[in-house]
Amino acid sequence: MTVVARNHRTASGSGEVDLIAWDDQTLVFVEVKSRTSGDFGPPDRAIDEAKRQRLTRAALDYARRADIPLSSVRFDVVNVVLSTPPALTHYRDVFTIDSTNNPN
Repeated sequence: MTVVARNHRTASGSGEVDLIAWDDQTLVFVEVKSRTSGDFGPPDRAIDEAKRQRLTRAALDYARRADIPLSSVRFDVVNVVLSTPPALTHYRDVFTIDSTNNPN
């Protein structure tokens, strides 16, 4: 993947996404979650419905500005556990934008 933006926020501050990258012809919005250990479960457990809505809002904003159709976007999550050695897990296509989670 080729990273094209980091920490993209909507102008209103109502949404934010950690990384935006191209994976061939797909624009990928990546949420990076980290924890110092796995004692309380994987970091992505912190992504609740409100966080998904903020991610979606930022993704819609970026895609609209870049004139990218929603059919060409994907949402990924990267879990980072800061153990020794650190553990990194990349989950592809964790959710989609549809009428049930579109915050507009």
